[in-house]
Amino acid sequence: MSAGERAVPLEQAREGAILSRALRDASGTVLLAQGAVLTAASLAALRRRGVKDCWIVAAPPHDGAAEQAQLEAMRQRQLARLAVLFRATPADAPGAGLLALLQRYRQGDGA
Repeated sequence: MSAGERAVPLEQAREGAILSRALRDASGTVLLAQGAVLTAASLAALRRRGVKDCWIVAAPPHDGAAEQAQLEAMRQRQLARLAVLFRATPADAPGAGLLALLQRYRQGDGA
């Protein structure tokens, strides 16, 4: 265990927490990647899959502004990665709709 992470029972995990390790199911399939931000939808889905605990980044207890800045920086990196992955997708192609959904999800506007 690293000093910057801690194990948390899933029932105590909160929206906005960042996973410090990839979250896998019993068969080893990655459910959420390292660095993923927990949302209400992801927490509900993990509970339905029977996940009991997760490893999250241990943030300083009173530095909400720095944590928010880290979350925003991560969100911007994820959006930039989507732009690279979909760079050749024409605006009128079905993939453009998928890109729009993924961007909304990454911006926290939907699940």
